[in-house]
This record gives sequence, C-alpha cells and structure tokens, in this order.
Amino acid sequence: MPVISGATAPVFTIGATRFTGLASPSRGAKETCVWRTTVAPGTVPNEHSFDREEVLVVVSGSGVARLAGTDHPVTSGDAIVVPAEVMFGLGNPHDEPLELIVALPVGALARLSDGTTIVPPAAV
Repeated sequence: MPVISGATAPVFTIGATRFTGLASPSRGAKETCVWRTTVAPGTVPNEHSFDREEVLVVVSGSGVARLAGTDHPVTSGDAIVVPAEVMFGLGNPHDEPLELIVALPVGALARLSDGTTIVPPAAV
C-alpha cells in the first residue's frame, strides 16, 4: 500500500510521550518504520537504546536529546542520529510540545534502561 492514512494510524503512549505509527510491517512497509513522536512539556529523558541506528527529525518545538549521558539541545529542523547500542532519551523542559518524525529499520529491537528488550509498539 503506497499511501498510508495518518487518520487511521495506531497511537501508543509511554509516560508523557505519544507515538503515532505511520509506516511499519503491519501497515505495508518492508524495510523502514516511521512514526511521529510527541514529547509533552516537562518530560525528562526516558533512556533506551536500539540494536540498529535510529534517525529523528525535530518538526516543531525544542527539547533535549540525551546521547550516552550527554545532553544536546535540539530544535525545529534539527536531525538526531543515534548509533546502534547507544543509550538515548528525549526530554522537553519547555512549555510547548516537542514533535519529531522517527525512522528505524524494520526488525530493530529496543533495550530499556532496566535491560528489558522489546519491539517498539509503533514498529509492528
């Protein structure tokens, strides 16, 4: 299916962060998963890693990208490239939501800070 309707996209919430699944195997993608992420104001980074490279593009707002324990300010138009196996989290100390588009290879696994490994819900 070459066009995937955003109106019917599945939505998942983890803490104060909302994930809207756009492209994934269950929605017709074979190689790349894409989702929209909304990080609510006042959110602290929830660190995790992936076994594959993740790329995020800030669409609106500003926030903090924590990579390997170092905080980096990010704002609209910035891209964040997270290497495989690097601990990463997004925070939003501002008053407006932080919106991003995220791309990850199909089949990537997430490792949470407690060591649990999961398939991201938006990538199914």
